[in-house]
Amino acid sequence: MDMPSRCVRACSKSYLTLDNGTAFLRGGNRPALDGAWVDFRCDPGFHLVGSSRSICARGQWDTPKPSCQAPSSGRRSVYIGALFPMSGGWPGGQACQPAVEMALEDVNSRRDILPDYELKLIHHDSKCDPGQATKYLYELLYNDPIKIILLPGCSSVSTLVAEAARMWNLIVLSYGSSSPALSNRQRFPTFFRTHPSATLHNPTRVKLFEKWGWKKIATIQQTTEVFTSTLDDLEERVKEAGIEITFRQSFFSDPAVPVKNLKRQDARIIVGLFYETEARKVFCEVYKERLFGKKYVWFLIGWYADNWFRTPDPAINCTEQEMAEAVEGHVTTEIVMLNPENTRGISNMTSQEFVQKLTQRLGSKKAEETGGFQEAPLAYDAIWALALALNKTSGGSGIHSSGGVRLEDFNYNNQTITDQIYRAMNSSSFEGVSGHVVFDASGSRMARTLIEQLQGGKYMQIGYYDSTKDDLHWLGADKWIGGNPPADQTLVIQTFRFLSQKLFISVSVLSSLGIVLAIVCLSFNIYNSHVRYIQNSQPNLNNLTAVGCGLALAAVFPLGLDGHHIRPGHFPFVCQARLWLLGLGFSLGYGSMFTKIWWVHTVFTKKEEKKERRKTLESWKLYATVGLLVGLDVFTLAVWQIVDPLHRTIESFTKEEPKQDIDISILPQLEHCSSKKMNTWLGIFYGYKGLLLLLGIFLAYETKSVSTEKINDHRAVGMAIYNVAVLCLITAPVTMILSSQQDAAFAFASLAIVFSSYITLVVLFVPKMRRLITRGEWQSEAQDTMKTGSSTNNNEEEKSRLLEKENRELEKIIAEKEERVSELRHQLQSRQQLRSRRHPPTPPDPSGGLPCGTSEPPDRLSCDGSRVHLLYK
Repeated sequence: MDMPSRCVRACSKSYLTLDNGTAFLRGGNRPALDGAWVDFRCDPGFHLVGSSRSICARGQWDTPKPSCQAPSSGRRSVYIGALFPMSGGWPGGQACQPAVEMALEDVNSRRDILPDYELKLIHHDSKCDPGQATKYLYELLYNDPIKIILLPGCSSVSTLVAEAARMWNLIVLSYGSSSPALSNRQRFPTFFRTHPSATLHNPTRVKLFEKWGWKKIATIQQTTEVFTSTLDDLEERVKEAGIEITFRQSFFSDPAVPVKNLKRQDARIIVGLFYETEARKVFCEVYKERLFGKKYVWFLIGWYADNWFRTPDPAINCTEQEMAEAVEGHVTTEIVMLNPENTRGISNMTSQEFVQKLTQRLGSKKAEETGGFQEAPLAYDAIWALALALNKTSGGSGIHSSGGVRLEDFNYNNQTITDQIYRAMNSSSFEGVSGHVVFDASGSRMARTLIEQLQGGKYMQIGYYDSTKDDLHWLGADKWIGGNPPADQTLVIQTFRFLSQKLFISVSVLSSLGIVLAIVCLSFNIYNSHVRYIQNSQPNLNNLTAVGCGLALAAVFPLGLDGHHIRPGHFPFVCQARLWLLGLGFSLGYGSMFTKIWWVHTVFTKKEEKKERRKTLESWKLYATVGLLVGLDVFTLAVWQIVDPLHRTIESFTKEEPKQDIDISILPQLEHCSSKKMNTWLGIFYGYKGLLLLLGIFLAYETKSVSTEKINDHRAVGMAIYNVAVLCLITAPVTMILSSQQDAAFAFASLAIVFSSYITLVVLFVPKMRRLITRGEWQSEAQDTMKTGSSTNNNEEEKSRLLEKENRELEKIIAEKEERVSELRHQLQSRQQLRSRRHPPTPPDPSGGLPCGTSEPPDRLSCDGSRVHLLYK
């Protein structure tokens, strides 16, 4: 009494009694609770059909209740071992078992089919689980009586049974297996099925993809063999049709992540392959991710129950209304399992009569809530196919009979009877309640496909497809949430980003004025080439500078041309024009200035002792240097264009969603001139051009104080080099960084070209124009003499500077000599003091000389003033 009270479920009392036999309850008293079991035993003269023991677990017996049967008078029993999935991923046994029992009753009632035999059924609940099925398979095989055929349901169970059956020489006939893997005759040599292979759905799916113009699809599947092999077959078929599977997802038990991935990849047309229980999980996640509506179409398997999405499921947390909203509009492809024509077949029943009879047999259960109701005609026809094959094998009277063997002689070692049954099954052809029954070479049923769509919570037929004839019979009843079939992807509108026309026109005007300025400067320089002042500035090099600036300015025009002005086919020519104009313009313009500053540095910054040997500057060396720079550019550009020519490339940016239509995205694109090894070529170009710019800055700094008559404008050249180098070194990396921003990149590049060209032309030519205009130096010889004098003045300034430098050096030498003289005078005074101590002083010499000793030799004691003077001098 100290234990709390609780309610437990008791197993059915019907198992505690057995007609024509006895049931023994073990492991407890009545009522039968969990852990108790019942042993069954038949009375003498009766044999047990079914399991001899049943265990009570969770309020249910684990095996169907057996029966004690007496031998039929005059008819021998032939037993069928069946596995019906009453629960699990596909609970098809709920309707298929009653359909099989109906077929057995109809076959056994016929006297023209198996008149000497009676078909009997021994069955178990496989729960659509291979592990559970293994247990019952061996129970069927090792317990009497001998079964002449096995009748599994699910594909996973059929795979296990069909592989094992070959070892017992048993024919396997399935009514609900659709796995394409079961079509392998080498692996499953004795397998037949009235349910067509799942691959029969794929031609229908491909036909619908083509009908609605879809070229991209996505898939999500449960990781089982039947769905994996089906999807592999679909992938091959869509590839042949020019359709692409863009995204393929799979899951074992939790579809949350795969569904999120479908949403992330913008999947629109989605083929789902999974069992009914997993379908509810998938569409609960579909609702959460909003992966439904007018933009999406789901293709599902058609053998689910009609209200599968309304069935309560504790594994999901979505309401019935949410599930109905998520599945609305999806399309199913289903094998035609019920003959659409109202004709009588082998069973003398029409398909509608069969449905009515099965519905009555199910009793209070609703047909749409009963698992396997759609496959029930296949199960019914499976028994008829077996009966006709056995009738043909046994040689019975009536239809499809021939001289045969005794079926009661069959055992698991008798391959002869198995082979005859196999041949009879392989040649089966009759009209059943599911339509015309015929098997192909792999043992699979051949049938038409029914296409349905869920409209308002109910499945509506919208077409049929016969893959053998490639015949699509369209009923035209399809309805779409958005009015039309959705697109297979977000409609992407490609738009090009073009250069701002205001910016292009503005810079073009500046460039045009610059070209005019270059022409004016060039004309001025050529016209006044006889003037000595112009001659001393190396006018030919200045002409090349003006031409280079003009070419560089002309490069601005192709630099701003894009798809707004030219066709894609003309783009490579524009790319070439950009490269050659800018490259040659730089080489001529900057190269000529660099040559000037280089030779000024080379010739006029040598040591003083080498100046005497300096020769006159030769012009051909200057031209040769410019030619070398230009030739190097021409060679590099030519190799670039031959090996890796520039062409039009497209850069795509992140898609943009417009506000007015959520199903359209805009893909901005930008045109570029590029080549396969673009970075390598730019590295080579920028590398040596950058070195030239840096070297030019260094040389300009070194020669800023040099004054020479041969190149009288080298200081202006240095200033121009400063400006060009700074602009180029800043603009080159900036434009590479801003290459994706067409306006900014063009503005930086073009304005750098314009400003550097303007500065160069103004610095080099405007002072010359001003000098000639203000002084009028081109008008007379006298003025030419003035120019000569001016040139001479410049030469005198240079000489004056050199003399000042030499004077400073001489002053330094004089200072050193004076220091030496001072030291010698100090030594002389010391010697005189020493002699004064040795000899008394004498009266001063009237002549004013120093005192002298008379006892010393004349050559040493004589105070000769001339020697002292000479020493000082």
